[in-house]
Order: sequence, then structure tokens, then C-alpha cells
Amino acid sequence: MKFIADFHIHSHFSIATSKQLCPEYLDHWGRIKGIKIVGTGDFTHPGWTAELKDKLDPAEPGLYRLKPGLRVQDQWTIPETQENGVRFMLTSEISSIYKRDGKVRKVHNVLFAPNFETVEKIQTKLASMDFNITSDGRPILGMDSRDLFELVLDISDQVFLLPAHIWTPWFSVLGAKSGFDSISDCYGDLTSHISAVETGLSSDPAMNWLCSQLDGYTLLSNSDAHSPEKLGREANLFNMDLSYDGILGAIRSGNPDHFLGTVEFFPQEGKYHHDGHRKCDINWLPSETQKYNGVCTECGKPVVVGVLNRVMQLADRDNPEDRLKRHPFHSVIPLKELLSEIHGVGPNSKRISREYTSLLQKMGPELDVLLFKSEEEIERMGQPLLAESIRRMRSGKVNITAGYDGEFGIIRTFEEGEIRRLKVSTF
Repeated sequence: MKFIADFHIHSHFSIATSKQLCPEYLDHWGRIKGIKIVGTGDFTHPGWTAELKDKLDPAEPGLYRLKPGLRVQDQWTIPETQENGVRFMLTSEISSIYKRDGKVRKVHNVLFAPNFETVEKIQTKLASMDFNITSDGRPILGMDSRDLFELVLDISDQVFLLPAHIWTPWFSVLGAKSGFDSISDCYGDLTSHISAVETGLSSDPAMNWLCSQLDGYTLLSNSDAHSPEKLGREANLFNMDLSYDGILGAIRSGNPDHFLGTVEFFPQEGKYHHDGHRKCDINWLPSETQKYNGVCTECGKPVVVGVLNRVMQLADRDNPEDRLKRHPFHSVIPLKELLSEIHGVGPNSKRISREYTSLLQKMGPELDVLLFKSEEEIERMGQPLLAESIRRMRSGKVNITAGYDGEFGIIRTFEEGEIRRLKVSTF
């Protein structure tokens, strides 16, 4: 079966996250988005693990489903069928902050576990080392990433480690501020056990294809959602039977018959794509950063070096298609953002919420609309402007203001004033 998976998310036990990040609402929004596999996030937190055990039942091997009777009661929720019933996989992000070679390193990793028994062994081991795993769903450990990997592999060779959002400036394996220059520099003798990396919101596969050191890794994309509505803003496409071992086998091998590629942000929408200073309204391409020696022309402090610049620093190719093993990817804009542009009101406004609800009631899950529904079918539903917007999005014909220094970028599908003219000509 073909399905969509989003492995890296958080729970309501993580700092600065939605209280609705609980199994009921993750199931609810998983069906709205069209996601089959949702990572639990935060399995190192004992409180979250207890809640998961209380609210989930075993499903296919290594996967879980919401217990009957716990589903959110909402009149417009897409009903559960065999095809769209949400499954949960046990995952957790860990922040490792430590010193290596005289430099402070801040690296985030996502762990996958096959069952609650393994999760509880990891919790017990970390707690025995006096790490605080209860103050935050994403714990901060003063532990080398390589040593963390060794610890979990000693507990179970079924545990999978995914380097998270590998280019993010502040917290990643290749980040400009506190990372390394290669995957092997970070994980040392255990590098051969790394088979995939997460590209993050501010890069896409084509950018990563410029770096030959990443050729041996499957490129995954996940939402890193801090609220259930953000599920699936990036995700992964599979075609296979459901099981923990099977999914990880497809990731490890990168077999294109089973791992079909990724769903992506336009990378410029990510909040660390360009270099810059948000407070000073400085938004620079790498060439501008080089021109000014990385110093902000407004305040005189170093600018935050973004993902595009960092990729170019480590790139050793001019043509991304020189990478032989390239999975397809689909760059999308969240449906509420498309509707917001068309109607000229905020994406969180009541009008957009009503329009979004009405559309999905008629056409099915959001990612199905964005990726697979024909433009003709969308137009027949009385949505000619949305059909045109999706056509442009799918073809990459968009207008871009890139994100920088923590500020999300803006991706638009119409020129200034074009929507008003189209409405007049259409209606």
C-alpha cells in the first residue's frame, strides 16, 4: 500500500508546544492531513510514555493505533477507513550538547524504537546516568552524539538513529554554529550504522545532492511539528506493507520501489534558508555575506549563517543531478496558505478555517489535494483560483521571499494584483 509518514514531531511534554499534542489530536489531524504513520515524539519522557501506553493499542508489528472510543468528536473529520487509519511509531528527539575538539557541539538526533520495552530500557539507562528526562519532552543531554548512539545500540540493535535537520545553524550535525564538517566527524566509528539523514525545513533534496558525502544516505523529511496542525508540512512517501522493520528496511536501503521520496517545504520558506539578522532586517544571499565578511552592516555583529550558505560551504558539486541515487520530491505550500493568498486574509482566520473545512469535506485529506488531485477536479469543485495556484505550486512557478535568522519565508503563487484581475475575468 502507498502511504505517507511523518516521524519527527513533539508532544505536549515538550517546551513551547501545543497542549493538543496528544494521541487523540495526532490521530485526528493525521486523518485530516492524510498521514498514515505518525511518530510519537518524546518517548524519553516517562509521563508521555505512560500516556501513550494508556491510549494506544498494538497494531501491525512495531506500530500502534488509538484505542477505540478516544477519537476526537468532530463532525467534519475524515472518517477512519482501513486505508487512512493512523498508526503511531515510537520516536523521540534528543538534544546533545557537549564539547569536542575544543568546540561546543549542539546536535539533535531522532531515535526510533520498536516497542515500549526498548523505550523503557533507554529511559532507565539515561536516568541512571543522572540525566534529567522529565523536565522537557526533548531532553538536553551532556552526551556526545556518538556515545548516545552506542548507548541505544547496546540496548537494542533495532533502535534507529536519524540525525535531525542536519543543516540548521544552531542544533545539527552539519550546522554552521555548532556542528561538524561531515557526518563521520560526529559519529566516528559508528558512522556505518547511519543510513539516513533529515534535511530540515530550510533545505530540500536537490540542495543536499550537491554534497557527495551524503550520497550514501536516504534523505528523509519530517514536520518537526510543535502543534498537530503542522503535521505533514514535510513528510515521506512509501509503498509497502506496514511494519516497523519493513519501514526501517526501506529507509536503510533506499529501495525506490518502497521508499518513494519526500514531501517538502519550498526550502526558502524555512526560517534559516538565507543569512541575516532579523532585528536589523538584513536578509542576505551567501555572496552578500561574503562581501561584508559576515558582519551585519546595521549593528556590526556577525550575521546568522543560514542553510543555503552552509550547504555551499560543504558542496563539492555544481550539478545536483550528478548524484546517482535521487528519490523524487514534491515541494508544497500548506493548503491554508494557498487559500489565504487567494482570499487576502490570514491563514488562521475564521474565513480560511471554514473554506479549508468545506474543501476537505468535499475532496478528502489535505496532502491528497496538494499532491494528487487533478487540477481539473479541483476546478470542477468551484475552485478555479485554487486549481491555478496548485498548478503553479506543482510546477515550481512561485514568488519567493526567503526566510532568515528565525523568520519564516513567504511563498506566493500569484503576482501582486493578479488575483483581483483573475477574479474579475473569471466571475
